[in-house]
Amino acid sequence: MKSHSSTTNNKSYLYFTVFCSGMTSLAIEFCASRLLGNSFGTSNLVWASIIGLILIYLTFGYFIGGRWADRSPKLETMYGVLAWAGFTSGLVPFVARPVLRMAADAFDQLQVGILLGSFTAVLILFIVPVTLLGTISPFAIRLAMADSRQAGRISGQIYAISTLGSFIGTFLPVLVLIPLVGTTFTFLVFSMFLTLVAMVGMLRTTGWRHTIKWAWMPVVLCILGLLWGKGPIKVTRGEIYERESGYNYIQVIELDGYRYLRLNEGQGIHSVWNAVDLNYGGPWQQFLIAPFFNPAPYQVGQVRSMAIIGLAAGTVARQASVVFGDIPIDGFEIDPAIIAVGRKYFDMNMPNLNAIAQDGRVGLEHSDQTYTIIGVDAYRPPYIPPHLITLEFFELARRHLTEDGVLVVNVGRSPIDRTLVNQIASTIRSVFPSIYIVDVPESFNTMIYATMLPTELANLQANLDFLQTEILTPELLIESMQVALFNIQPTPSTGVVYTDDWSPIEWVTNSMVLNYVLFGDLEEIGH
Repeated sequence: MKSHSSTTNNKSYLYFTVFCSGMTSLAIEFCASRLLGNSFGTSNLVWASIIGLILIYLTFGYFIGGRWADRSPKLETMYGVLAWAGFTSGLVPFVARPVLRMAADAFDQLQVGILLGSFTAVLILFIVPVTLLGTISPFAIRLAMADSRQAGRISGQIYAISTLGSFIGTFLPVLVLIPLVGTTFTFLVFSMFLTLVAMVGMLRTTGWRHTIKWAWMPVVLCILGLLWGKGPIKVTRGEIYERESGYNYIQVIELDGYRYLRLNEGQGIHSVWNAVDLNYGGPWQQFLIAPFFNPAPYQVGQVRSMAIIGLAAGTVARQASVVFGDIPIDGFEIDPAIIAVGRKYFDMNMPNLNAIAQDGRVGLEHSDQTYTIIGVDAYRPPYIPPHLITLEFFELARRHLTEDGVLVVNVGRSPIDRTLVNQIASTIRSVFPSIYIVDVPESFNTMIYATMLPTELANLQANLDFLQTEILTPELLIESMQVALFNIQPTPSTGVVYTDDWSPIEWVTNSMVLNYVLFGDLEEIGH
């Protein structure tokens, strides 16, 4: 007959097991989001798929676990299940790696069939470990319950302890392990930990002769980690750097002397660098023309300062420093790892640039500066952060502009849907007296300019005519103004206004993306 002390110790370790199981369940969910996000992006559609399927797998686990526990209400059975849950969790990133690399290639070429197939295949990989983890709480309730009159109290304790573990599992991978050791090793850390928790439970319950039979699991996990844990996440032509930060998967590619910053799934180039060329043909230089919607003659020297929300690796800041000279530039970039990459690989070392690792809206709100130009380029494809396209944000931006200041926002669109552009333009128009819309050629970018003063489009042409007579006007500025005048778009009528309380940006963007995938010409996207 077991002593009271032994029973208490077993129950305490049972509760500890439940805590570890709950922690690992949420850790796997966040690791899954990063594993998939590196290849498929971080859109709400991806997140919804991950959360939804993991909840389904846990549901299977709860159902199976309850029946299993009734048939075999033994600690050694539960610890065996836990060991397999831990071990199979560690296998996921290694089994998924070839599928994810195929998906990364498919994303570059937008092969939708391969993308959907690989996305589904990776999510299916989680069915075994997550379902097994779901069995632990019903097992623990069954094993901890000596008296049916205590059913409510025992089940409440079990779920409370599991939820507390889940709380830790929410923050530990995101804030500590993924930035420190990467997604693969984060999987391995939790997998190894859970497997060892199971083996210790077996040792306490059945002795070492039974436990030694499971020793191959941590050995296999260690071998996998040593041999393949540090392999590259993607195999991309020209890749010279990659890492995972707390916010992003970061990749630097160098081709024909040009360096490109890609984040997460890689759809969208966030920064470009070349030792001698400054004209990259994208949205970056179109920020520079913003003040020239003011009445002519507006001179380059009248631009006194600039703020960039979404600094990335500093392409806009570098171009602005060449065109306007050493004006003070505050660059807000929420991911400090991207700032470090910009300094190392993109020559983002201009003495006039103050790179601030902070959310752009928070940084602007706490700034005591006013700016001639405020540029918003904070895409996390395919979304603009909702708090950066609301009435309240644009009022904040207006308060931080000089009397002749101009706000410019980079907005995404598809060739068949301008809803997002029109609605953001409508919101900006409720704050600023004059707005202008320019499509960036050979891209899915549209620039929206908003002036503090009442202005007219003819000012841009007049300023171009004036600047062409100035000998020292940078050619980059002249070309950017010509591009804008050639690609000006009609101003939409006033309509929807986004607010901090109501900003359905994800809904609009998801609809735009799905409509384009279903009805658009996918061949156009890669050009």
